[in-house]
Amino acid sequence: MRGSGDSSLGRRFGWLWTAYAVSAYGSGLGFGALPLIAVRVLHAGPARVSALSAAGLTVGALIAVPLGPWMEFRRKRPVMMTMDLIRFAVLATIPLAFALGLLTFAQLLIVSVMTAASEITFKAASGAYLKSLVPQKNLLIANARFESTTWTAQTIGPPLGGAAMGLLGPVVTVIMDAASYLLSALSITAIGGGEPHPARRSPAGMRFGELLDGWRCLFEHRRLRALLANGALTAGLILAAEPPLIVLMVGPLGFAPWQYGLAFAIPCAGGLIGSRLSRPLTRRFGRRRVMRTTGILRACWPAGLAFIGPGIPGLALVVVLEFGLILCMGIFMPLLATYRLGQLSPDRVARALSAWTITQRATTATLTALGGVLAALTTPRTAIAVAGLLLLATPLLLPRRENPAPAEPELISDRA
Repeated sequence: MRGSGDSSLGRRFGWLWTAYAVSAYGSGLGFGALPLIAVRVLHAGPARVSALSAAGLTVGALIAVPLGPWMEFRRKRPVMMTMDLIRFAVLATIPLAFALGLLTFAQLLIVSVMTAASEITFKAASGAYLKSLVPQKNLLIANARFESTTWTAQTIGPPLGGAAMGLLGPVVTVIMDAASYLLSALSITAIGGGEPHPARRSPAGMRFGELLDGWRCLFEHRRLRALLANGALTAGLILAAEPPLIVLMVGPLGFAPWQYGLAFAIPCAGGLIGSRLSRPLTRRFGRRRVMRTTGILRACWPAGLAFIGPGIPGLALVVVLEFGLILCMGIFMPLLATYRLGQLSPDRVARALSAWTITQRATTATLTALGGVLAALTTPRTAIAVAGLLLLATPLLLPRRENPAPAEPELISDRA
């Protein structure tokens, strides 16, 4: 990848890809940083670690609700840069407070909330900007490159971050993550070129009904509605098992932070492989068949995490299960992102993508909180097992008919 250009998608996409890459690598280095700081520095238990994840998702999603309609009528690049700078600023408070001996669990909650709201807004703005920047025929290529970058960053970042945390202290990866958002903002600035200011339909301020426009777009479309339900529950159940898994691995099973990072870094190679396979598999078998097959297969792996034990065998089991899950996700996600953008009219993309992410985050927050309560009342292993078993039912929500009648049209535009 070259930051200043790309042979098939253009120089401006190259800088957008660079912005995505540097923040993805920063997030990879900081993978699990806040929960690990909560466990190792503030000695938080399963319920508080789950609450940290759930609060960020829930309150962050609530803050992001009005931001979807708000950003729809604004240029997307300034919105993206602002969200990057907000994330840089709030993350930078953690090493400062730690150095002064003032770090508290409440501060971790605030940082989690602010970064979550900024991420939702950034993702919606970047999706809308990508649709305006890249022709429809090249969207799958662009989304596959983003997906491959995500998984490459997750392959390299967590073990390096875990090693850096062990050698240099618990907050060093937070500093790296914060710096990545500053570099992302600079890359977005380098995109250059003009971006027209979207026109509002009326000079009046935002109406209350506009807050729900994103969900209205999604619920009017039968397939997107089904994919949203499936995606929200699948992601929620997968991520709900993460806090109990952190507690189980670095607590009773005795894994070091670098081992925890390695267990989730190696399988990310599956995401890189999957993102490369997404386009050729689609050309051979068709989008719907590939999406349905991988959507079913990705639900079959996480239940096995309830059986992990200590030492090398336990680490190997985590690697195998996570590899299978991430391989399926690497194939599925670029197809979902491309299909979703193709079905949304340009003047509703930001609102619909924001609503999608908010729904997914709110579902994840709810399931994470319930998982934390279950882990506290029983054991972390029980919570992981329950999440894995419930996940096996999520393929029932995938769209099942290969040839719907009538054909699905594009969503209705505000200008219709």
